[in-house]
Amino acid sequence: MTFEGYFVLAVIVIMIIALVNDWMRPGMLLFSALVVLMATGVVNAQESLAGFSNKGMLTVGALFLVSEGVRQTGALNIVAKAFLPRRRGRMPVMLAKILIPVSAISAFLNNTPVVIIFAPMVKNWAEKMNLSPQKFLIPLSYATILGGLCTLIGTSTNLVVHGLMLDNGLKGLNMFELGKVGIWIALGGFIYMAFIGHKILPGKKNNNKRNRLDYKQYFLDATLSSNSSLVGELLNNGRSQQLKDVIIHSVEREGVIIDTRKGKFELQQDDKLVVAVKSEALVPLITHRQLELKAMKGFGKFYKSTDIKHIEAVIAPRFPGINQTIDEFDFLSHYQAEVLAVYRNGETISTNVGSVRMKDGDSLVLLTNENFIKNWGESKSFYLTSFIGEIPPPRYRGQRLFALLLVLLMIIGATVGRYLPDINGEKPDMFYFAAIVAVLMTWINILPNRKYTKAISWDTLITIACAFGLSKALQNSGAADSIATTAINFSKSFGPIGVLITIYLITSIFTEVITNNAAAALIFPIAYSAAQQLHADPKPFFITICIAASASFSTPIGYQTNLLVQGLGNYKFADYTKTGLPLNILAFLISVILVPLIWPF
Repeated sequence: MTFEGYFVLAVIVIMIIALVNDWMRPGMLLFSALVVLMATGVVNAQESLAGFSNKGMLTVGALFLVSEGVRQTGALNIVAKAFLPRRRGRMPVMLAKILIPVSAISAFLNNTPVVIIFAPMVKNWAEKMNLSPQKFLIPLSYATILGGLCTLIGTSTNLVVHGLMLDNGLKGLNMFELGKVGIWIALGGFIYMAFIGHKILPGKKNNNKRNRLDYKQYFLDATLSSNSSLVGELLNNGRSQQLKDVIIHSVEREGVIIDTRKGKFELQQDDKLVVAVKSEALVPLITHRQLELKAMKGFGKFYKSTDIKHIEAVIAPRFPGINQTIDEFDFLSHYQAEVLAVYRNGETISTNVGSVRMKDGDSLVLLTNENFIKNWGESKSFYLTSFIGEIPPPRYRGQRLFALLLVLLMIIGATVGRYLPDINGEKPDMFYFAAIVAVLMTWINILPNRKYTKAISWDTLITIACAFGLSKALQNSGAADSIATTAINFSKSFGPIGVLITIYLITSIFTEVITNNAAAALIFPIAYSAAQQLHADPKPFFITICIAASASFSTPIGYQTNLLVQGLGNYKFADYTKTGLPLNILAFLISVILVPLIWPF
């Protein structure tokens, strides 16, 4: 390998370290790496900018608008209500009724809005059925990933690989080509989740209907007001006669923490309390004048007790308070809301909550009023906002059928486009139909035309565009050829299948620690070079990249939908590993068996 090749690899390694440690948003990190390579002459300005005009990247942008238009109409809410089981049954049957329709929808719409809409509905449904939501939310995320493996537009990763194929003068992927293997992986995933996966997930059935699963317990810091009638009261095993449904867990007095849950204990002025309260008793506790909750200080200036709503919101990358503590950010002045608790990696933080430093993916439990969702439900500061125990009505109802009809025409057009007459010497393709549908949705106000930019994840588009430039740098520097040669030498005794296995494993590892789009773009030139050196058809390798880059099940950070349901389902990191790793292995085995059979080398 030349010095230039080593330099490119060094830049990419530094970029990967930065991505793993979340130093910046992925788009800015990839753009920074690309600028370094352009400034040093590895790629020229034209090659650096080529990704920003790539048809695959622009198709992703158009599909963001289409997915948002469908979401705005509330059509998916109606679909969800139709297929959610109306009564409890056997777990495999209930999971099948939920996962199969969700996968079918996510094969044609962006996965993120599908989860944003369905996750609160599935959670609310499970609680009403007296089932644990934890048995359904990770499977919901997995179902969207499995559906995305079946079509060209199911995930942006497929469009990235498709765009790279076109850039290298190759024929791209057809609409349902990936489904030849993707549908078998999806079927295997459904069977696994229905009969094995759900048993590994946490969560147990609760048969006590008066103690529903949505009633979470919080531990809150509190102090006694100077004239509180609680001063001098004798607690019995942590229970007070004045505070119903509340347990005084411990008391801090003169720097000593005392457990009050056993025996009798007398409260004194200036005691600092930790109280345990379930969510159904929360509002009465807030308005109790004998007790001052530290997290709720100043909250009464904004709302009366009758206005208070209990809301869950998941922090998105554009949230302005990321890496600040809740006290530093001052949630009350920014959003007229108080943070009651934070869910992170399966843990609930509700004591000393003001010192929590907020991160992308944190799930916040807020006390505010119903205007919060009206004002911030469409904001890019949050992935999703929902009333706990309620589902807000969709904002646009009148155009559901028309929106679904447009999506259907887009799918049909993209599928049969190669048989249609040429337009200026080109066949109408996925970009052609997605762009038309996006514009139509904007002009007829299915998608609010003055807010259309909010529907687009610009960081994702910048990440994809820059990944094309980095892919070109790997080719120009000879690094791709050298890595491909090493992979071939390492697995030469197994021939092309050995190389295919190596490519799958490397892509799978990359996609768990960096974005799936970047993983696909970085591995693409290596796979293409390996195919050329083996004198083999490169398509099996490209199909493998599509599957491996998207089949991310074993970590919450590997795929955005996994991160979305983590806080909502109160999952730990290990829950994804225990449940998702067997699914990763299943996808790997099905891929390495079927891909060479369907697309021979």
